[in-house]
Amino acid sequence: MAVKKSLENLRKNYQPQIPSILQNTSAVAFCNGKNGDPVPKEELRKLFPKTFDQPYCSLVKKSVPKKKMTLGVVFSGGQAAGGHNVLAGLWDTIQSWDAASKLIGFLGGCSGIIENKHKLLGKQEIDSVRNMGGFDLIGSGRTKIETPEQMEASFKTCMQHKLDTLIIIGGDDSNTNAAILAEYFLERNCPTKVLGVPKTIDGDLRSKELEISFGFDSACKVYAEMIGNIARDALSMKKYYHFIKLMGRSASHIALECALATHPNLTLISEEKKSLSTIVQELVELIVQRKKAGKEYGVILVPEGLIEFIPEMGTLIAELNTLLAREEQNPTERLTQANRTLFASLPEKIRTQLLLKRDPHGNVAVSQIETEQLLMELTRQELKKQSIEVVFQEHFFGYEGRACFPSNFDANYAYALGIVTAIAARDGLTGMVAAIQNLVGPVSNWVPKMVPTVRLMHMEMRKGKEKPVIAKTIVDLQGKLFLEFCVQQKRWKLDDDYQYPGPIQFFGEAELTNTTPKILERKE
Repeated sequence: MAVKKSLENLRKNYQPQIPSILQNTSAVAFCNGKNGDPVPKEELRKLFPKTFDQPYCSLVKKSVPKKKMTLGVVFSGGQAAGGHNVLAGLWDTIQSWDAASKLIGFLGGCSGIIENKHKLLGKQEIDSVRNMGGFDLIGSGRTKIETPEQMEASFKTCMQHKLDTLIIIGGDDSNTNAAILAEYFLERNCPTKVLGVPKTIDGDLRSKELEISFGFDSACKVYAEMIGNIARDALSMKKYYHFIKLMGRSASHIALECALATHPNLTLISEEKKSLSTIVQELVELIVQRKKAGKEYGVILVPEGLIEFIPEMGTLIAELNTLLAREEQNPTERLTQANRTLFASLPEKIRTQLLLKRDPHGNVAVSQIETEQLLMELTRQELKKQSIEVVFQEHFFGYEGRACFPSNFDANYAYALGIVTAIAARDGLTGMVAAIQNLVGPVSNWVPKMVPTVRLMHMEMRKGKEKPVIAKTIVDLQGKLFLEFCVQQKRWKLDDDYQYPGPIQFFGEAELTNTTPKILERKE
């Protein structure tokens, strides 16, 4: 009996496309390029004296002897589609140099490095996850390598395994962690180098040199499919307003990308920093205008991190973070008068959520705050004054987009990042993040680079103290993408111009299968 082909098996057999310059990894090497922009903040020099002055590195044609490598790799933070392809790119590359090369996966995130929990990855393990979503081969975690004890434990683990390079696949905080570890290892004369790979679905790990992180494209395509489905339902039933909260704590890139793909009636952009009353009034006006047009339904997108960007709410949250970091008793009673008044005016459920346990950085866990509920309740109250009743439905799209099959773009991109990082490891680079440019063009024309991590960093308040971190890139309100969105959204408010992207396409015409994120297509 013939074995039925499943999508999973077909995806495992997909062969990612790679840039032309990576076709023969023994014929290229990284060399120092221009210092370029941005120039690191001088206050970072004291913290990163050994890696502060590193320049960007570019690939050049050069014959390099094949070398046996021992690499360690870890996933850090939330899942993002394409992670397993980074592993595949690393594995395939070092195996092409020497079959005795090793790839050691540390389990459960950076705690696996600290506690030396690991497994040796071989062909069978790598083949089982090619082009698959999730991080399940070795798992992930939120542990950061920060304390002297954790640094020392990591040092011992790397020395025990005789690692040439430790590779941390993660977001801005994880890559900051990698830079700190790279500096520490240099100070200890540890032969192990440390490199980072940019991962986050939020799309906020970006710079001029680092165009996007892997996972963003796949997540947005999943969310856009579901938003399109809800828009079709709203148009069919004609009696619900759907408030859809989307992941993206510190930036609204996901909301903006999904809005351009689906054309909802209203998309709130955190970076506009509108007051709570302004946002509620905008929602009320939308609903009133649509009611006059005979439409008592609609679709509204809300970024996960919106609540922190609302000026008065941001001030309240910042003060609560400080008070809770000090472990103050009865923190709400110690708020300033203005914040105490605001806190008391909020629905009880929101007040409770604002006091929940903080995240590992000491900040409010915004994903647990039902911002959409707050907006719905305040909007309902204002509409009631006009004797208008509406039916609201709420949704939160988050985990659904983190572990899906990677799109062709993310499958190709992540695999190429794995190859690039293996080359950087072979060439002895450290304290750097892998990057690929020209992503909006054909894969064959993609341009690999290595970016010094310190060039992406600034000083930021964490748990009441200034710490070096990679700066998050937020939506540029003067950028082409946002300005285009603003023009189109005026029409979407009353016109039902909903778009229905459907599921991610893996097979068929390139126009369907090889699309790139709009965030790249409309470069600033």
